[in-house]
Amino acid sequence: MDNLGRRRWLQLLLGLIVMMTISSPQYVWTLFVKPFQASTGASLAAVQVTFTLIIVLQTFFSPVQGWLIDRFSAKLMIAIGTGLSGIGWVAASYVDSLFGLYATYGLLCGLGTGIVYVGIIGLMVRWFPDRRGFAAGVVAAGYGMGAMITTFPITDMIAATDFRHTLLVFGLVLGVVGVLASLGLRSPEPGEVPAVDPIQTASAAADTAPKAMLRTPLFWLMFAMMTMMATGGLMVVANFANFAREFGVADALVFGLAALPFALTFDRITNGLTRPFFGWVSDHIGRENTMAIAFAGEAVAICLLLYNRQSPYAFALLSGAVFFAWGEIFSLFPSILTDTFGTKHATTNYGFLYMAQGVGSLLGGPVAALIHDSAGSWVPVFSIAIGLDLLTAILAYFVLKPLRRSWLSGNAKPEIGSLVSRPRSVAA
Repeated sequence: MDNLGRRRWLQLLLGLIVMMTISSPQYVWTLFVKPFQASTGASLAAVQVTFTLIIVLQTFFSPVQGWLIDRFSAKLMIAIGTGLSGIGWVAASYVDSLFGLYATYGLLCGLGTGIVYVGIIGLMVRWFPDRRGFAAGVVAAGYGMGAMITTFPITDMIAATDFRHTLLVFGLVLGVVGVLASLGLRSPEPGEVPAVDPIQTASAAADTAPKAMLRTPLFWLMFAMMTMMATGGLMVVANFANFAREFGVADALVFGLAALPFALTFDRITNGLTRPFFGWVSDHIGRENTMAIAFAGEAVAICLLLYNRQSPYAFALLSGAVFFAWGEIFSLFPSILTDTFGTKHATTNYGFLYMAQGVGSLLGGPVAALIHDSAGSWVPVFSIAIGLDLLTAILAYFVLKPLRRSWLSGNAKPEIGSLVSRPRSVAA
């Protein structure tokens, strides 16, 4: 491997480290819920608003965060993001009011993790035009699995000391490590990434600015597809513990462990591994083909989970299959977006698409709960998730694939509202 090759793999490693340092505010939040209830005297619902703030600020502000990264230094903005995330925990260790909790853990961690997430993804799709799906999947896996390293130490420190000391220590450690790793990141210079053969890949698409991209039916098709996948997946994810208890398998033993915590641990692993795996597959067989396979696979996995819902072993193992077929959206969608609309505005463009995850988070959990309360069963919820998966798989292969081929060949229909410049001709 030459020096240029080593540089981009170093960038991937640094991006992975940074992503791992900002995953804990979201993924270990559950460990701090009861302590914050006690310290603030607030209800569970009021404290849980903090988690909603993190997701909303991560996703709905991502276009602005992406624009700032594209406009200024990616290194600077990502370092600021990791710093904000760490400071959010440090500041939260001193608060004793609900508003203080929202302003620290919710606001600072939400804004910080959002900047880092879209920034790292935007950098990796530039550094790896030939392995875009794999690279995006690796760093996305870092965010999905990073908290596995901190969960047990945080649990032990809370038990040994208290939650305030734990937030202070881990806020400082994760913030410092994240900032130091961020300072090694940078955008590639001309000649630092391998040339891409436009005959073999669609990665040579012309750059399309966000304003022009938002006028294309192609973008809104991708947005609708990601929203449907996020909604269907989060219908299952957000209510996982609830339906495990209703199915009567939560406390049953699986390999000597309670089924629910075993499944949650197993699911986190599969949800992380799927991102680089399906990203790598899509680099070889095409994004839309991979989407069709993965999305249909999730529908099959949910069907099997529903059918075998009273078997603890089937529940635990099939839940891992469901998560494995869902987490790939975080590598496939940023890759196909950059393949289609180019690299110059990749971070800002992905910021707009990433908002679909926020829409899905607002629809998935609450809507699923309402449907369950109305029907008195989780079966309708599962059925909707299966339907959304199958519909998105069909759209990927039969609608997105030909529409994107037409766009890349320069034969797409006029954009919504006005004409914008066409991408240069690229073989589909």
